[in-house]
Amino acid sequence: MLARLFSSPKRSFESLSEQEILALAIASEEEDSRIYLAYADSLREQYPASAKVFEDMAEVEQTHKNVLIEMFRSRFGERIPLIRREHVRGFYERKPDWLRKNLALDTVRQQAEAMERQAVRFYEEATKRVSDASTRKLLGDLALAEQGHEDIAHMLTDKHLPEDVKSEEDADARRQFILTYVQPGLAGLMDGSVSTLAPIFAAAFATGDTWSTFLIGLSASVGAGISMGFTEAAHDDGKISGRGSPLKRGLASGIMTALGGLGHALPYLIPHFWTATIVAAIVVFFELWAIAFIQNRYMETPFLRAVFQVVFGGSLVLAAGILIGNG
Repeated sequence: MLARLFSSPKRSFESLSEQEILALAIASEEEDSRIYLAYADSLREQYPASAKVFEDMAEVEQTHKNVLIEMFRSRFGERIPLIRREHVRGFYERKPDWLRKNLALDTVRQQAEAMERQAVRFYEEATKRVSDASTRKLLGDLALAEQGHEDIAHMLTDKHLPEDVKSEEDADARRQFILTYVQPGLAGLMDGSVSTLAPIFAAAFATGDTWSTFLIGLSASVGAGISMGFTEAAHDDGKISGRGSPLKRGLASGIMTALGGLGHALPYLIPHFWTATIVAAIVVFFELWAIAFIQNRYMETPFLRAVFQVVFGGSLVLAAGILIGNG
């Protein structure tokens, strides 16, 4: 019973025979080729030059797989054992295609580079564990082949992605990130931060009760977040505007709206009124300056204009709430 509980469904690399190691290398090369083709398919419409890079890298992996199959056939015959990465402890694993959809361009490039580095490290470590001369030579050749993959990747990038094309694709990726996440998130943060200032501070000064003020701020923030999220998701499906997934935009807008209001509602969990109000005012100050920074950083709004629009406007709303609460 205990042996069954503590036994692993995976084998250790040390338990593999030379035949199994070679079969594992064949399966790995084939899987990497499919991954590169999946990357190419996901990038082809928006980044055709990068898609071509991954198509050529997939072709290189297929070439190495065919060489390994010929080597296996000459040494062990036609029947290749079924052994894959998930069958071996400590072997690097790859995510399935359905977990790699809709990845950002930089993320795809980074994952491809990581794939090649992991393969090199695996074969190098495998070579150290083997004492048989022929097996060591085999694994050493595989390590050199994977190092060659890295060189080929760089050459293919230079071939298909000259600096101007790469810069254009990077700019497209950044623009898509801004349209899908930053723009709706910023709109939500501004709405949540500024629109809840008046009701929260009016309630605070009208009642002098921190718990009631917190409940009003919580309801206003959550309600505004739900409203903004559904509005953003429903008014544009992203197909014509190119603003991306409505679900992602709705989540970005809704979450940031709620956070914007909660920032200055949470201090009213402090039972002492003036302590809570001072902390809330400090939070508001940082919220407004953060919004101005994001506008300048991502939306290219001149900093002084962003400060005037957000900080000055937010201060007026804050003052209105205090005046109404004291009225």
